[in-house]
Amino acid sequence: MSLLVWDDLLLPWQAGDFRTVHDWLNERWARAVQGAVAGEADPFARFLQGLAFAALAFHFAGEQNRESAAIFADDGLMVLSRYPANYAGVEIPPIVDALAELQNLLSVPSPGQSIPHLVSSVRALRFAPVGRA
Repeated sequence: MSLLVWDDLLLPWQAGDFRTVHDWLNERWARAVQGAVAGEADPFARFLQGLAFAALAFHFAGEQNRESAAIFADDGLMVLSRYPANYAGVEIPPIVDALAELQNLLSVPSPGQSIPHLVSSVRALRFAPVGRA
């Protein structure tokens, strides 16, 4: 597993600029896939893809696109829930919790109503203590 320097991701994530977050992750995912023997099945590449799904879910929720937000929230949960609490230097539970919260918000039929803002730690990208992966 390759560890990234996550500093470049922190500010756009915390600012809620999930389009930039997705682009950053997608670029690194493509490199990980190219450099891995297992390609897209590589655990680290899959992890980056899960984070990118989460970023898209949050982005589409902010854009009030219920259908896309729901699809990517499901995809992000499916991928990220399979990883340990601390993986590649990132704490996974706050992201999984935010995706689950978004999924719950989207499961309530509310035609014509906007998606409420997430009250969880969606913007809290946290890093695992040094020495734990």
